[in-house]
Amino acid sequence: MFSGIVAAVGRITEVTPRSVGFRLTVEAGELGLEDVGSGDSIACAGVCLTVVEIDGNKFMVDVSGETVSCTAGLGAPGEINLEKALRLSDRLGGHLVSGHVDGVGEVLRFDLIGDNRLLEIRAPHALSKYIARKGSVTVDGCSLTTNEVQGDDFTINLIPHTLEVTTLKHLKPGSQVNLEVDLIARYCERMLAWENEAGEAG
Repeated sequence: MFSGIVAAVGRITEVTPRSVGFRLTVEAGELGLEDVGSGDSIACAGVCLTVVEIDGNKFMVDVSGETVSCTAGLGAPGEINLEKALRLSDRLGGHLVSGHVDGVGEVLRFDLIGDNRLLEIRAPHALSKYIARKGSVTVDGCSLTTNEVQGDDFTINLIPHTLEVTTLKHLKPGSQVNLEVDLIARYCERMLAWENEAGEAG
């Protein structure tokens, strides 16, 4: 599990094709790998990936074909948001994030509003029902709060600190972003669906 609080901005330096998917070499930046070992999980742009090798301040992860098919931003060198998996004793500064991307959204607007940025994203239609006004959503690994929701589109206000310490500052209209919806919304839907199914069966 993760919190959606980006710990460092790293950089994908190598993308090595494999029989299915590819292997990434990632410079960890200020993340610090002293307490990371092979088999540990690191969220890369919101995608939970397993460390297979460590070399100094670099780590390697394998990205499966399934992950490639439902995410964005992992197939080319460039900056990437990083977060280590949570310990049970860690402070939960964002919200509970699984690192399992639900879908890819498209940036519609990235407007300068004073020192902030107004980010508008169009979510895949199947995910829209999980996104609520003033609710939580993960965008490229960042735990964020929605401002407004209309149909498949939602807006977020990005403060200067978030822009400074994440890769979100590079977004522009047309950019693709990894989205993970709130776990609580998913469980609520399942419970309601189960109750409806049980009622119909009775």
